[in-house]
Amino acid sequence: MISTRGRYALRMMVDLARHQGEGFVALKDIARRQDISKKYLEQIIPVLNRAALLQTSRGFAGGYRLARPPKDYTVMEILCTTEGDLAPVPCLEGDANTCPRRGGCATLFVWEGLKKVETEYLESITLQDILDKQAEDSGSDYVI
Repeated sequence: MISTRGRYALRMMVDLARHQGEGFVALKDIARRQDISKKYLEQIIPVLNRAALLQTSRGFAGGYRLARPPKDYTVMEILCTTEGDLAPVPCLEGDANTCPRRGGCATLFVWEGLKKVETEYLESITLQDILDKQAEDSGSDYVI
């Protein structure tokens, strides 16, 4: 299950991608547009900064912007940065399965398959894909 932290981080990154041509974006503007508490976003920012996903500018015209083009961020990268490992079961967290039951676990293949599908799916979607999908969906919303 993706936590609020992961969902809000993704929404914030999409917002920054949408406003990337505007320079540094103030956190209060993101909070207002996304209807997320500024204080909550202030807790997410350091995690994204440590992972070098954002650029920061302090001062009067300060704020945040993406460190790379939207096409270079996957949903998986953003969620793993904020959530940690997205393994469906504890034994698949990290690189090596150290579960003492792994040799005789009848359901291990189910969880490995789920992790594979989830990883492939989330790796296949970029921030740019989300922007493109939003533009496509809003573009077909006209009435004559």
